[in-house]
Amino acid sequence: MKRYKAIATYYDADNERLEMLKHDVPFFLGQLPKRRQDVLELAVGTARAAIPIAQAGHRVVGVDYVQDMLDIAKRKRDGVGLTAKQLDLRRQDVLKLDLRRKFDWVVILFNTLLAFTSLDELDRVLQNVRRHLRPKGRFWLDVFNPDYSMLSREQERGLDRSVFYVPELERTVFRQVDIVRDMSRQRMHITTRYRWFDAFGREHREAFSFDMTCIFPRELELLLERNGLRIERLWGNYDGSAFAKHSPRMIARCVLA
Repeated sequence: MKRYKAIATYYDADNERLEMLKHDVPFFLGQLPKRRQDVLELAVGTARAAIPIAQAGHRVVGVDYVQDMLDIAKRKRDGVGLTAKQLDLRRQDVLKLDLRRKFDWVVILFNTLLAFTSLDELDRVLQNVRRHLRPKGRFWLDVFNPDYSMLSREQERGLDRSVFYVPELERTVFRQVDIVRDMSRQRMHITTRYRWFDAFGREHREAFSFDMTCIFPRELELLLERNGLRIERLWGNYDGSAFAKHSPRMIARCVLA
C-alpha cells in the first residue's frame, strides 16, 4: 500500500482551484458551537483547514506524518499570527496516534479517510478517533459518495488536466491524473503527473502515486459501528442537503455509540 504523500510545495497551488475546498471548512465551522472547542485534525497537511478553524477561536491540534507538509503549515500558521497554543502542529502517524488527551471534535477532511485502504488500517484510524473523543464529542468525516459509472472504468488517463503557478518556485506546472481501478479489491491506484520547464526550456517531469479505496454508504455505517461510533447526521453536500443516492459527498457527524 502506497501511503499518500503529495509534493508538498505543489499542494496548495494545485488544490486552490477545487471548488469543494471553498466550502468544506465553512460548512464544518457552521456546525460548531459558538463557545471554544478543542479540535483534532487528522492528516492536517499544510493546515488548509486547521488555520481557519483556529482563526475562528477554537484550539486546534493538527497531526500529519509528512514533515515537509508540516513545515509549510508552520510557516503559514506563523504568517497569519497564530500561536502554537492556538494551532499545535505535530508529526504523528494517524495509525499509531496516542496524544493522551481528548477533544470535543476529531476531524478528517477531503477524502483522506479513503487513503487507508485495508480494513485493518480503517479500524486502527477509527479506534484512534474513538480514543481521542470526549464522552460527548463528535467525529466529522467527509468522503466522496461512489459513482458507479466511474468505478466501472478500469483505467482512465489524462484526467483533471490543469495548470498552476507556484510562486515560491517561480514555476508554472502542468498536471494530469491517471487512475487504475481494481474493484475486486475496491482499490484505485492514482498517479498525479507534473511537467514544468526551466529557464533554459528544458522539460522536467515529476509524479506521485498512492492507493485509495472507496466506501459505500452502508459500508460506512457498518465500519463506524464496529469501532464504537455511529452516524448522528449525514449530509450529501456542503449546501446542507440530506444525503441521497446521487449525492456527491458523504459528510458525517458521528458520536460515540
